[in-house]
Amino acid sequence: MSFRVAVASSDGKVVNQHFGHAEQFIIFDVKNGTEYSFIENRKINPPCNFGEHNQNTLEEAVDRISDCNYVLCYQIGRGAESILEEKGISAYTIGDYMETALFKLWKAVNEPDCGK
Repeated sequence: MSFRVAVASSDGKVVNQHFGHAEQFIIFDVKNGTEYSFIENRKINPPCNFGEHNQNTLEEAVDRISDCNYVLCYQIGRGAESILEEKGISAYTIGDYMETALFKLWKAVNEPDCGK
């Protein structure tokens, strides 16, 4: 099973961004737990600013990653998670090195007993 994932990372090494504070998503295609391909960096306007969010900017951010099946981020608010779910995108909060987080995501998706 393969899928596309958007990763919220400020440095391209660690999943370390709150969904709403991310300025970019790093896009990967994941083929299995150890095979993934970098696709691109997608810049976005962060939808959250000092505890408040802009609904239009939030929807624009989700639209920018609408070809992804999953989002990896350090944290995410319920509103953003709901909008992602409406678009068929599942969010996982896995703060770790990117390779490790991608493996954990693959495992969670393919082994349902691992949980979200």
